[in-house]
Amino acid sequence: MKISKIETYCFWLGFRNVCLVKVEADNGVYGWGESGLSGRELAVSGAIDHFKQFLIGQNPANIGAIWQQMYRGQYFEGGRVLAAAIAAVDIALHDLVAKSLGVPVYQLLGGKQRDVIPLFITSIKPMGEALIDELSAFKAQGWQALRITTGEHGQPGQGTCFDPRESIVQTSACLTEARRVLGPDVVLGIDYHHRLSVPETVSFIKRMPPGTLDFIEEPIRDECPSAYAALRTMIDTPFAIGEELTSKWDFAPYVTSGLTQFGRIDICNAGGFTEAMKIASLCELNYIDMMPHNPLSPICAAASIHFCAAINNLSWLELTPYDGDVSDYDNYFTHRPKVEGNVFKVSDTPGLGIDVNEALVKTRSFSYWEPPRLHKPDGSYTNW
Repeated sequence: MKISKIETYCFWLGFRNVCLVKVEADNGVYGWGESGLSGRELAVSGAIDHFKQFLIGQNPANIGAIWQQMYRGQYFEGGRVLAAAIAAVDIALHDLVAKSLGVPVYQLLGGKQRDVIPLFITSIKPMGEALIDELSAFKAQGWQALRITTGEHGQPGQGTCFDPRESIVQTSACLTEARRVLGPDVVLGIDYHHRLSVPETVSFIKRMPPGTLDFIEEPIRDECPSAYAALRTMIDTPFAIGEELTSKWDFAPYVTSGLTQFGRIDICNAGGFTEAMKIASLCELNYIDMMPHNPLSPICAAASIHFCAAINNLSWLELTPYDGDVSDYDNYFTHRPKVEGNVFKVSDTPGLGIDVNEALVKTRSFSYWEPPRLHKPDGSYTNW
């Protein structure tokens, strides 16, 4: 069995572009993967065009060796674009090889450790009564792990004012009330999407009673572990960090120094199954549970399910899309994962257990999309 063809499809679906990769073998067996570098999909497609030059003709079963070639086969290794391209190919290879053996992907990863995947659900409503009402409704539906966002998301490609001080005042007050209404028996966290500074994060946490939050996700960017180390000395709320990290080397300082308590790995950005399993082992060594990022198409969800099934140290997998609108998915994805009783059930179908309507995908076109440009009241840009 040899790799005979690699195709990349970047197309608009729903509210974003999707970047899928299909790897096909000369015996007709194929696998699907996905890249998670939203907003820069064509850069990933270009990297995969380079990978094709040496991947065609190789044995797809040599997944580990292929990963090393893709990572080490250039002078400038690493980085988010190459890691996302490697991830898409790696996921597709696992799907292909597992199908050829007639086993689900999790068998290639050491077997299944759980039958269902626990999930956390997210509300994106702005701060106020509507947010608290939705969180209460989630609890009534049986959800045990809840997350909110800043409630301020801006408009794609447009400038939007974001005032960090105003945000932390409103958000801390709303979360305090949310905890009072929800009670102590559900997990409650917030994704601040790296929009705060160190002192702003400290001010935010200290405005709430102890125990209000079970985690705060990425309040600041991850480029500087020492900034998180300083933050850790001033607050004790657990951190959920990792969706920006793309390798075991990126994760290492956060894990070995106790700077995160949840590993927010993104399998479609962090080198696919091959690298994700090593990162999970590093986290397990330091008693850190994984809390995977899952913001993409059902291919990402399916891959994340197999990853979660095969590891011991799992808290929850992210459930998307946040608005619940997946009406178009069934036209493009066959046997996509669906929530049953607030969990994903682990399928024993060979490969990832999902397929793509390639003929329909070929009719879709790519659409340039830029994230919102957030700026502070003084006009200076800040992180989206």
